[in-house]
Amino acid sequence: MGFDIGLIGLGVMGQNLALNMARHGYKVCVYNRTGSVTEAFMQEGAKDNPSIKACYDLKELAASLSAPRKVMLMVKAGHAVDAVISQLTEILESGDVIIDGGNSFFEDSERRHKELEKKGIHFLGAGVSGGEEGALKGPSIMPGGSKKAWELAGGILTDISAKAEDGTPCCGYLGPGGAGHFVKMVHNGIEYVDMQIIAEAYHIMRDMLGIEAKQIAVYFREWNKGELGSYLIEITSDVLDRVDDKTGRPLVDVIKDAAAQKGTGLWTAREALALGTPAPSLAEAVFARNISARRDQRLKAAGVLAGPEKVKPAQDMAAMLAGTIEKAMLTAKISAYAQGFALLKDASDQYGWNLDLGGVALLWRGGCIIRARFLDDIKKAFSNDPKLENLILDPSFADRLNKGQAALRQIVSIASMAGIPIPAMGSSLSYYDGMRCTSLPANLIQGQRDYFGAHTYERLDIEGSFHTDWYL
Repeated sequence: MGFDIGLIGLGVMGQNLALNMARHGYKVCVYNRTGSVTEAFMQEGAKDNPSIKACYDLKELAASLSAPRKVMLMVKAGHAVDAVISQLTEILESGDVIIDGGNSFFEDSERRHKELEKKGIHFLGAGVSGGEEGALKGPSIMPGGSKKAWELAGGILTDISAKAEDGTPCCGYLGPGGAGHFVKMVHNGIEYVDMQIIAEAYHIMRDMLGIEAKQIAVYFREWNKGELGSYLIEITSDVLDRVDDKTGRPLVDVIKDAAAQKGTGLWTAREALALGTPAPSLAEAVFARNISARRDQRLKAAGVLAGPEKVKPAQDMAAMLAGTIEKAMLTAKISAYAQGFALLKDASDQYGWNLDLGGVALLWRGGCIIRARFLDDIKKAFSNDPKLENLILDPSFADRLNKGQAALRQIVSIASMAGIPIPAMGSSLSYYDGMRCTSLPANLIQGQRDYFGAHTYERLDIEGSFHTDWYL
């Protein structure tokens, strides 16, 4: 009897997924382009594991699998995925399944789906979130593509996925084409801004309030017990608590302040612009990383650009502001999630995916990086109103935003006055204010556009398109 699934790409994620599959009773064939990587895995992580078989060429892997054959790719997004798929199409047969579990761009998944369907091979673009630990213990998996591929391989993906507290698998078919990888992309975009909001709160507490990292960790640990409860809040306290072995200082204090990115945040911001979806917080989180990466320029600018005069905080300022910071973070976070789900809705409408937005929230409740307590409430919001245009219009979330907006305004104000950059919190507040504003100054912009480019404008009182001869 053949093996259940083949896995190509034995980086840490691939290795851990293979071990996860084996632990759930599946027989797995593994392959890596560099044979020594396969050998090392079989001698270490998969040692004496009868459910995992090493293959040293793709033909051997294909021959070892039961029909219809299912092959999962865990290789670097881009040309590497196309190269492996090209090789597999020479070996696999009609009815077989290819699953791309990497961070591929959704348009690539759309293309691969169409190309492989012509050859009779079913394709799933399955976003996988949870990092190394999630891959091993259960990630959030976001599959999209061929419905037939889901029917054939969905059982394996569901079994190895994380399970929410109520036992629901954090895996489910999302829609055709690139739907799965688009959802994973937006997940990562929200992850960017969630991390940035947390970092801004830390920045305020460190530089304005003068709180040491270990004490900031105490605040985050306490906040994790409330509405802010989430994986990112939880690990933030652990990061802040860690002491550097070499210096005895908090490790966070000796980590270089330059954040890297792998591109999914950029894609999210770009797609929001392409679809015309207002998502300023998601974009600002990417720009914040870009600014952090230009550390040399920042050090030069610090020598020539003035900031506000630093004022020593009052003795009880930290305790007084702690609750305010917590409320501000929650309000900014809700605003950011609303932007992310609005982007999912617009993409679903544009591409005909018919995304179940409440179902998406369920997939993110376990295993993934942005798992958070209020995702259950997001599911309820879309269940209560399947046609909900924006999360901010849900009565429950509108109430939270209304109650938290004063705290967010206070934190944005004092941070600005103290010279502390707060792009994520600030843009989250601007989004909130922009969406509730009944008369934006875009009327002036339309007048300007008509003045210099005869672009015309619409009126509030009369239907139609108008142009004014401004030079008369």
